[in-house]
Amino acid sequence: MGLKKQAISGVIWTFAQQFSVQIINFGVQIILARLLMPEMFGLIAMLSVFIAIGQTLMDSGMTTSLIRTKNPDQLDYSTVFITNIIISCVVYILVFLTAPYISDFYNQEILTNILRVYALTFVIRSMVAVHVAKLTKEMNFKLQMKLQIPSTIVGAIVGVSMAHFDYGVWSLVWLNLTQTIVFTIQNWVFLKWKPSFIFNKRRFKYHFHFGYKMTLSGLLDTVYRNAYNIVIGKFFAPSIVGFYNQAETMRLFPVAQISTVMGKVTYPLFSNIKNDIQLKSVYKSTMKLVLFAVIPIMLVLIIVAKEFFLLLFGEKWLPAVPYFQILAIASIIRPISSYNLNILKVKGRSDLFLKIEIIKKILGIVAIAIALPFGIFPLVISLAVVSYFFTSVNMWYSGKLINYTIWEQLQDVARLFLIGLIVAGFSYYIYLSIYNNIESEFLIIIIISSVYGLLYFSSTFFLDKNMVQIIRNLIKK
Repeated sequence: MGLKKQAISGVIWTFAQQFSVQIINFGVQIILARLLMPEMFGLIAMLSVFIAIGQTLMDSGMTTSLIRTKNPDQLDYSTVFITNIIISCVVYILVFLTAPYISDFYNQEILTNILRVYALTFVIRSMVAVHVAKLTKEMNFKLQMKLQIPSTIVGAIVGVSMAHFDYGVWSLVWLNLTQTIVFTIQNWVFLKWKPSFIFNKRRFKYHFHFGYKMTLSGLLDTVYRNAYNIVIGKFFAPSIVGFYNQAETMRLFPVAQISTVMGKVTYPLFSNIKNDIQLKSVYKSTMKLVLFAVIPIMLVLIIVAKEFFLLLFGEKWLPAVPYFQILAIASIIRPISSYNLNILKVKGRSDLFLKIEIIKKILGIVAIAIALPFGIFPLVISLAVVSYFFTSVNMWYSGKLINYTIWEQLQDVARLFLIGLIVAGFSYYIYLSIYNNIESEFLIIIIISSVYGLLYFSSTFFLDKNMVQIIRNLIKK
């Protein structure tokens, strides 16, 4: 199968996997939000940074190295597998021992036992990380989907059932733990590949040399992304953390699917492209295609945010609406920020990747420190502002490697943003006109979505011929 066909097939199956899994998770999130109180989601959000750190340390960036390696063999896969197992066990022991101190930090005693159980997820994931990397290397996203959906369904059943029988926050813990266990078992049962219990120092050094820089970069990104949960959890009530986390979850729901799809597909795809001119062309088309999809989704959600939360979660979650609207502004460029760093990876510039992350995160922490004394809303606004700065940094460095300047990139996407904002202004005027005359939240969402979609796509068709050509080429292929 050629690169283009592989890319298209990868996009289709990865999107199918993400869409199927996230639709299930989205439905479960709605049910749990109605069964559980915001404080319970807040407790889990307080621990998210520690789980994410454990996951990042477990992998050590070595599976990323496997994907970029030309023709890795059984020795490569097995060495990384054993390394992941050992590191995950060591990290879990550290988390287990420090759990009481973490609960003292938040002044929430229940967090000790929650963290000790929840942290088992990254130990279990270490048993399947190489399996997933191998499937990704082979661009076998169809099989990944077949394995992911059953585990998501089983986990959802367990989580909702426990919430129904008043297990409270533990329903959220066991939902994630069950999904991880079922997914791991399926990989071991249905995948032909099995690790050999062999370890090669030379292969370890090769993958670790690339991977440790990616790990440090990942740790910086993980700590920063969860810094808001840490700060809000420390200085505000658990319910505020719950509102913020729900807003964060909802604003990431649409863009996370696109980010994950593009990240998983473009990394192995870019790795197989040797010509920088071709790489630039693919990069440019992908960036425009991503924004073409994301801009209308996020701007419509910003307009109908109140109706969106009322319809899905009920009135008790309305305080999350303004957080969501602010964060959704940052979500528009999130997929671009995520996938364009794949250029650095395929070029083997993990050193530059780490340098960029250090610069960005230092500035991000400074922004948090400046905003915190002014309250929760300035804190959330600071996240949105620095997100655009981070994306510009990523675009500059990635573009530099393929001779695609940030000015060229901005020129290529400016028309899409302009169309999106103008249509959003007109749609908001329609929203204000019908707001007091229609009582159905669902009907308001449908009307605004239809108006925006019709105007956006028709305007793009007449005003952005390059975007139309990209879509036509994609359909033909």
